[in-house]
Amino acid sequence: MSEKLKIALIQADLVWENPEQNRIDFTKKIESLSEEVDIVVLPEMFTTGFTMNAENVAETMTGKTVLWMKYLASNKNIAIVGSLVISENNNFYNRLLFVAPNGILGYYDKRHTFTLVGEDKTYKAGNKKVILEYKGWKICPLICYDLRFPVWARNIEDYDVLIYVANWPKPRISAWDALLKARAIENMCYCIGVNRVGIDGVNSEYSGHSAVYDVLGNEITSFQLNKEQNQIVTLEKRHIQAYRNKLKFLNDRDTFSIN
Repeated sequence: MSEKLKIALIQADLVWENPEQNRIDFTKKIESLSEEVDIVVLPEMFTTGFTMNAENVAETMTGKTVLWMKYLASNKNIAIVGSLVISENNNFYNRLLFVAPNGILGYYDKRHTFTLVGEDKTYKAGNKKVILEYKGWKICPLICYDLRFPVWARNIEDYDVLIYVANWPKPRISAWDALLKARAIENMCYCIGVNRVGIDGVNSEYSGHSAVYDVLGNEITSFQLNKEQNQIVTLEKRHIQAYRNKLKFLNDRDTFSIN
């Protein structure tokens, strides 16, 4: 078990519906990281941008991007996290993949599909919350619109880290900032959000605001707006344990079920 976990957040522009070019670009960004890290987090739909043209860009779980993730994870001895368009059993999914250096792959299908732009009509929603374990840390991976639904993120598993990958648009970025902070505070965990920048193929604009918040809701990153940027942050188990033991807020959680 590792007492510390070093995370690289890659805030990037994305080439619209061009998986090959995005893989090339992210390879360069990962190879240029200034120090060794445990996990690299990429945005939502990092190979395409937030597209509803799933039939044009969908890949399989044995496709080029999954193979690319496995190769880089092994070659760089890192875990890689990000979502992409996956075709499976005659359905399309906005699927987050967590690929470890040993080739083990975990995944989470976005539960809350973004009805405002018809994501629910293109992608099948997931129905399973996933807790991943890596180097002794429990990680809850979620995707973009999931951020608006605190019940789904509710920390009943005593996870350590909450990760959101996103294409969260600039006009509603203040909600992104507020909700990331809130999720950290209410779940007494580190909360990580990685958002993209730039303008996509349907003229939606993204300003980034990627961030990491600690258990008390303090931001421990300082991303510049509207700019491609990488930041590396170190998470510490003792920070989580100290405040959970002292404050014990999670002990007072309500008990209920989710339908």
